[in-house]
Amino acid sequence: MDDQLKHLTGQVVKGTMTRREFVGRAAALGITAAVANSMLAAEARADAHATPVRGGSIKVGSSGGESTNSLDPALTASSVPLFNLRHLYETLVETRADGTIEPRMAESFEASADAKTWAFKVRKGIQFHNGKDMTPEDVLMTMQRHSDENSQSGALGIMRGIESMRVDGDNFIVELGVGNADLPYLMADYHLMIQPGGGVDNPGAGIGTGPYTLEVDEPGVRHGFTRNENYWDAENRGFTDYNEVLVLNDATARTAALQSGQVQMINRVDPKVASLLDRAPNLSVKSVSGRGHYVFIAHVDTAPFENNDLRLALKYAINREEMVDKILRGYGSVGNDFPINAAYPLFDESIEQREFSIEKAREHYEKSGHDGSPIVLRVADGAFAGAVDAASLYLETAKAAGIPLEIKREPNDGYWSEVWNKQPFCASYWGGRAVQDQMYSTAYLSTADWNDTRWKRPEFDAMLLEARAELDQTKRKAIYSQMGTMLRDEGGVILPMFNDFVDAVSNNIGGWKVDPNAELMNNKAPITCWVQDA
Repeated sequence: MDDQLKHLTGQVVKGTMTRREFVGRAAALGITAAVANSMLAAEARADAHATPVRGGSIKVGSSGGESTNSLDPALTASSVPLFNLRHLYETLVETRADGTIEPRMAESFEASADAKTWAFKVRKGIQFHNGKDMTPEDVLMTMQRHSDENSQSGALGIMRGIESMRVDGDNFIVELGVGNADLPYLMADYHLMIQPGGGVDNPGAGIGTGPYTLEVDEPGVRHGFTRNENYWDAENRGFTDYNEVLVLNDATARTAALQSGQVQMINRVDPKVASLLDRAPNLSVKSVSGRGHYVFIAHVDTAPFENNDLRLALKYAINREEMVDKILRGYGSVGNDFPINAAYPLFDESIEQREFSIEKAREHYEKSGHDGSPIVLRVADGAFAGAVDAASLYLETAKAAGIPLEIKREPNDGYWSEVWNKQPFCASYWGGRAVQDQMYSTAYLSTADWNDTRWKRPEFDAMLLEARAELDQTKRKAIYSQMGTMLRDEGGVILPMFNDFVDAVSNNIGGWKVDPNAELMNNKAPITCWVQDA
């Protein structure tokens, strides 16, 4: 009946059925006139929200901001800088919500039969914020900068798979040593934002081709953006006059800012308050499951974590179901110590789920020969929603297994520059990637700059390259299964849970669409949504 009523209300809004006819049809289905009219009003509001409105401003309250943040796409590692990137820059292609590839700075792309040569036709008539026309040379120089070992780019692992690059007329050409049918997904990596001259002279200038230009840049506090009047895709993005991203690392502060109207959308809603927040008359909680995951990461090349028995002890000592229940409040699912779940193509569901076991944790800990000194786990509220509480749960279960875990709480400011990818054992999160190759290339390839567990195994690298070249999907799935199992049993990632992306938005925001790629519509909500009462 619900589907039938939805169809009927849609007919009224479209003008193909009168209100009187609708009320009559609804009455036949047992719906009173008062309820029928209420449904029509709600449908009309929803339909109005589907028509873009220009003007006004959107303010985002976001976690993941620090005083050390840069506008250099290469260095982006947390939420606030990523929101900044989405305002200012664009990539060659993007991953759509349905998992397909959308051309952006490239108007089209094609591959050779063996997927070793790719040609991206660069779009004409697009200007950078400084008035300079974007050219294929800008694309080439951008990619070359992210291929430079000194760039510290988070996309360095991806770029190392490219044998050569060049410009041929309007085309940016990529040559691979090993064919890769997933290359467009790699080019959608958010670090690979196109900059004038590749950003070589001033990578943090904030000059791109995006729908907004930089107005305010106060790292750790706020960032402001003014609509780019020369934007090439104004029909689809950049509806507001001005946007602002406020750094609100504390979950309570973010929630209060949304409730008071200081901001209109927030990321990482604390699951403990999500259901309560969703009851507010002027707000909506938006959640979507995807590839995001919360982790505790250990450097496998650093004592005492170079001992695999100790790593296994730490993996068996974590109660995944308890964390999903108490930390995520059901907004997620249990993890299995490798970064792939059923949201990924070619996921192998037959890989055995690791279960919580005090006995096995104690057995592996004793076998490791660890000297009993404190094993320090560094956490911060900004590491992920509920990170400190999750660490406290972990401490108790590890203690029961005789593992001397010790929690060190770090400040949010500086966490991503001074703790993550530097300290040997800490809490972190990943938003996931569109395909397995991209996730593994970014975080687990030996040469990846963001290999935050220091996992460097030549046999794992070889399998990754083999999977790229394998066009038979059954064989490719089998290779990925081997990789996942190896990482699960020998890697330094302790992955207790895959998190849903839980956001909250004011009801006067139009254009919201479900996107499982990342929080707040893959960080694009402020540039693709609009203010209904602007």
